[in-house]
Amino acid sequence: MAQATDGATRADQLTPGARRILAVASELFYRRGIHAVGVDTIAAESGVTKRTLYDRFGSKEGLLVAYLETRDQRWRDLITDRLDAAEGDPVRRALVPFEVLPEWLGDSDRGCSFINAFAELPEPEHPGRQVIVAEKKWLRDLFHRELTAAGAAAPDRLAVQLLSLHEGSIVSFAIAGEADAAATAFEAAEALLAAALPQ
Repeated sequence: MAQATDGATRADQLTPGARRILAVASELFYRRGIHAVGVDTIAAESGVTKRTLYDRFGSKEGLLVAYLETRDQRWRDLITDRLDAAEGDPVRRALVPFEVLPEWLGDSDRGCSFINAFAELPEPEHPGRQVIVAEKKWLRDLFHRELTAAGAAAPDRLAVQLLSLHEGSIVSFAIAGEADAAATAFEAAEALLAAALPQ
């Protein structure tokens, strides 16, 4: 499911039945894992035939890519909306991914869907894995862009530090049960930024 030229994913153009298949598959992939869920289960829980599933998505792989791309688009839209609200304030804009984490984690008790899927897709050329890598690089590049605009020292290094802090807080929340992981990560990101900004 490639990106459309207007920035929307093809998921926006799916039929209601295909959207239902995608919603069911997304929940199953996230809750049970990619390899543990077969097309028979997805079709049955969606109330469609396997033929309908294949007609809409081509394969389980196509459905998996649609799941990852849809999740990615939701995340990017959430970030972009908040970036728009912080226009003209590059320091605040650099903190937006941390600002939205509590809201995002409310639906992410099994951790990051991308990290989970990455563990199940060892082949570098798998189209699903490529979506995952692109999402993480997008976040790193967002940090770099906003840090550069804010005049932060060593924006390359700091962007990687913020990415590591951000991703680690998701793992801490989901696996270690740290309910305040997002708030703690936000405070740490603020401290890193303050140390890197011109006095």
